[in-house]
Amino acid sequence: MQRRVDMPRLVESLDDWDAVRLGALGPLDATASGILQRKRAAFLVSAVEQYGPPRAEVFALFILHTSFDDELREWVQHLAREKQLGETLGGMPAVREELLRRGLKVTAHPEREEQAGDVLRGLGRAGRDALSSTDVSAGARYVEFSAKRAQLPPPYQEALDAVERALMAGHFSPGNVVRGGFDHLTFGVPMGFFHLLAGTAQGATSLAKGRYEQATRELAPAALMVALYAGGKGARALRGERPVFDLEALKAAVERLEDQLGVNATRELLRQLRASREGAFLAAEWGEAGALALYEARGNPAKAQALLAEASRERPGAAQKGTGSSALSKDFAGVPPEVLEARLAQVEWEATGPRLSRDVSFLKEHPPERDAPPGAEGHPLWTEYVSYREARLAELEQGTPARGPLRWEGYLDLRGQFIRGLMFERTMVARLRADAALPRAQRRWLKDFDEPRIETHVGMTKADLRFADAMIVETKPPSGQPPRMETLSFKSRDMHLMETKGLVAQMVEDARAALRYYGETVNIRRPGLEGTVRIQRVRLVYEGGPMKPGVNTLRTVREILRVKLQDVEVQFHDQ
Repeated sequence: MQRRVDMPRLVESLDDWDAVRLGALGPLDATASGILQRKRAAFLVSAVEQYGPPRAEVFALFILHTSFDDELREWVQHLAREKQLGETLGGMPAVREELLRRGLKVTAHPEREEQAGDVLRGLGRAGRDALSSTDVSAGARYVEFSAKRAQLPPPYQEALDAVERALMAGHFSPGNVVRGGFDHLTFGVPMGFFHLLAGTAQGATSLAKGRYEQATRELAPAALMVALYAGGKGARALRGERPVFDLEALKAAVERLEDQLGVNATRELLRQLRASREGAFLAAEWGEAGALALYEARGNPAKAQALLAEASRERPGAAQKGTGSSALSKDFAGVPPEVLEARLAQVEWEATGPRLSRDVSFLKEHPPERDAPPGAEGHPLWTEYVSYREARLAELEQGTPARGPLRWEGYLDLRGQFIRGLMFERTMVARLRADAALPRAQRRWLKDFDEPRIETHVGMTKADLRFADAMIVETKPPSGQPPRMETLSFKSRDMHLMETKGLVAQMVEDARAALRYYGETVNIRRPGLEGTVRIQRVRLVYEGGPMKPGVNTLRTVREILRVKLQDVEVQFHDQ
């Protein structure tokens, strides 16, 4: 659903409380999540002001329990930047204790210094306090408070009722009532799970009876549970349905993970999901496959996406028929069709252009012919795009790991990027052949070889079959020694606008993939070279020119990469 709307704009349009409720349903995309943290902070400040710290603490716990660890850090940092941390969480010992249990120490985030604007903010609050002392204002505030209370899941309503009773009896001690009201209900569950359980017969009652086993007490966001209940197919399988939750199904879902990973590994997976909004988003979309990929990637969402991409390419028929590889064969006759298909599948997976939903029923209701942009049907690539859409729909119907199809404009960008990459590869191979023809002392690329031979698109296996862009083989090795072999991976990426952090992450990911697939010990499949060999060096070569980062950025990146990447040589083709 998120992919069909402008989520940042949607979250921005909501009032603070409605944004808090939306955030309780599961992980949002990165930009929308940033807006959500701001609105969560604003709501808490308003709740403290309007309802007082004791009541506001219950709302704060609701926010805490429906947030991921990385979101909580952003939430606390925002309050500290706005000099509102003390006036909110400072009077909420139960919240501070829960944050500490989640690895977040409030005192480690000092508030900023006083600013002139703080005086005006204080005067504004004083004015509101004066207005709120009137009977009319108090009555309106109570109506608003009651409406919000009714929208909370039952355990939080009960905690608010306990606070009210303690306040009326004069027994209230900050934190004690709230803490006591939640100890037997939440078990520290960090998610909007209660929100989804609220409408079921067994929900809060079963939780209050303590029917959770220890292995289920650290469950991650509700969206993951949706994915697991959907038979491992992900949240997309429940479009238009209201799933029925019960604890037996919940236990079965956890047991299914335990059977595959073991109890301790399952707890670690659930900890990883709680820690990262992005990781939970991936698991919510992909179901058990996404959760297991996240565990294998040690909680790294980007690496988990790459693993899912590998799984997509490994399955039979993974290469997309009708996605343009056959049409390109004439222009790139030297590239085997299976290589073109594998490359195109990889580029399509990495494409950042706009995509349609992965939901099968949605795609059937919106075939490309129905939503064709003006002039698209007469475009030379339109028939190819229709075939691509049909192939992707067939994959999704089979439940295979695949992203939603690119929109028409994204597909055109994909084709452009793919052709650019093939052209760069062709240029680099020509340079290598010219370099090999030179005397050894005059060479730039192949100085470590006596008589090099250049092979292209060499199939080699480690975990799966991959095609190295180029492999250099020494044809006259020293007597009694195996021939020296090096592999090269060519990348055509536009990096000139990338910031240092993102650039380092991308280059490290590319280098590690090159080493993983084409480095160390590999099994070569090409006739005449078959067998297990040791690759002496792996080189990652990027297209330079206008796509190269700025001089200062590149200098910084090289220093970082020199430490991080000792097994892969990274360079630009024109350096």
